[in-house]
Amino acid sequence: MALQTAAALSPRSISSSKTLPCAAKHPIIYSSTSSSSCFLSQSQRKNVAVGLSGVTTSKRKRAWASTVKSSLDTVGPTVNVGQVTAVDKDTFWPIVKAAGDKTVVLDMYTQWCGPCKVIAPKYQELSKKYLDVVFLKLDCNQENKPLAKELGIRVVPTFKILKDNQVVKEVKGAKFDDLVAAIDVVRSS
Repeated sequence: MALQTAAALSPRSISSSKTLPCAAKHPIIYSSTSSSSCFLSQSQRKNVAVGLSGVTTSKRKRAWASTVKSSLDTVGPTVNVGQVTAVDKDTFWPIVKAAGDKTVVLDMYTQWCGPCKVIAPKYQELSKKYLDVVFLKLDCNQENKPLAKELGIRVVPTFKILKDNQVVKEVKGAKFDDLVAAIDVVRSS
């Protein structure tokens, strides 16, 4: 894969321009397996998908593919719904703030916790059911200990439910029915 150039790419530029110019507003590294330039035509842009891990393009009947990768620092946190997002002490609060007025549910767990492992698949299913809620998980290991202390965790699993950047409900233990009831209460408020 040959490095072509540094390119600028934003969701607005993908939908509004006829080609994607090289600039420096959102630095992104563009690489390609073909000898094409860093400009994408309108037909190529139809195959571009923007996401947290970058942009990937592909053309079915041609023998080339290109990848554009972005820095998380440049793009900022992304709020995902329909899935559980792993967070750490550095990404938790930016994602909560980016969620805005959405309900955020945080699963605080450890790798060695049996009840945490039992409730994890059910928690994943909840993330697919409640598409208006952001589901996060935090491994309460040594690295994330400052955040766990800040949030007042004493038992794993503990579920914190946040609204407008504030903890409004808490469920201690692998109590699935209590968790669902707490989510419903916060969503309806």
